[in-house]
Amino acid sequence: MGWSLRIGTVAGTAVRIHITFLLLLVWIFGVNYAAGGQQAAWDGLLFTVLLFACVLLHEFGHIFTARAFGVATPDVILLPIGGVSRLERIPEEPREEFLIAIAGPAVNVVIAALLVLLGGAHLNLHQLATLDISGGGLVDRLAAVNLFLAVFNLIPAFPMDGGRVLRALLATRLGYVHATEIAAMIGQWVAFALGFLGLFGNPLLIFIAIFVYLAASSEAHVVAIRAMSRGVPVTAAMMTQFATLTPDEHVDAAVETLLRTRQGEFPVVDAASHPVGVLGRNDLIRAMKERGPDARVAETMVGPLPTVGHRSCLDEAFRLLQEKRVPAVGVVDAAGRLIGLISSETIGEMLMVHRAKPGDVKPGPWSRPAGA
Repeated sequence: MGWSLRIGTVAGTAVRIHITFLLLLVWIFGVNYAAGGQQAAWDGLLFTVLLFACVLLHEFGHIFTARAFGVATPDVILLPIGGVSRLERIPEEPREEFLIAIAGPAVNVVIAALLVLLGGAHLNLHQLATLDISGGGLVDRLAAVNLFLAVFNLIPAFPMDGGRVLRALLATRLGYVHATEIAAMIGQWVAFALGFLGLFGNPLLIFIAIFVYLAASSEAHVVAIRAMSRGVPVTAAMMTQFATLTPDEHVDAAVETLLRTRQGEFPVVDAASHPVGVLGRNDLIRAMKERGPDARVAETMVGPLPTVGHRSCLDEAFRLLQEKRVPAVGVVDAAGRLIGLISSETIGEMLMVHRAKPGDVKPGPWSRPAGA
């Protein structure tokens, strides 16, 4: 993610801090300093750092459980609103998704229990009920906030853990696609409720409501596309008219290709038409500024380009788009030559055509695709 700093690696997962998180720490220090002086500022900063350490442990609960099911976790990033661990894929097996989702809140419950049993923390149920964690000592507040994090994350709305727990439970009886539709609908109703409560004095709830609503819609949309793409050959959705670059081309020639096409990403192929990399519009412009027009494409391209065989199904290409976070996937023939491109745009266009067909059941957040 852009605007983030890598601070280390834990068990092969990169830990990043977003620049806005650092700004949050500065803001907390300043607010507490203005309210109570230097000691209050350092106390507030210490509490915030320990809080986000608990958030990081929450995320590693997801990460290590996902590892047990063979799901790679490239990185985790700390944001002002919490932590986000990037899993290469969300398992469709209900048991696996349930365990991965519940692992995060379970870590917070364990932390709270350890603070009570070993740290002597005292929990005030009235404070927890009113979400007031300002009173008490540092250990007391940490125990309280960990319980709050566990409960809050179990709200049944994507992208919070509760939304995935709900989907996993529904999927055991209804199937993955239909379970996603129901979980997304519930998540959007939760978003409406949060937004309504936010109108009565807490603007942060309005922000959370918007985030939850969009996340629920996005989850349902992605699952609908995945369901639609099963059994569809990549040749039915791939783009066959596209420009390519060669590794030895100069950047200025690549810019000319950019200007006469509408492509945003250019596959780089060797003399035998085998894909060796990809060069995006932004990287191309950056190379022009930093390296000059005489730089070679091979020096600026990103590689390798993920590929699927021409006999593969579209869901395999869609999986690569999601797992690798790449703009396009190449389609190669039996000899390994590039013959097509699959991108999020081409899949989206195919979905629009599918929806426009009269008489077809239209896949989407609120209707069940045929055969799901």
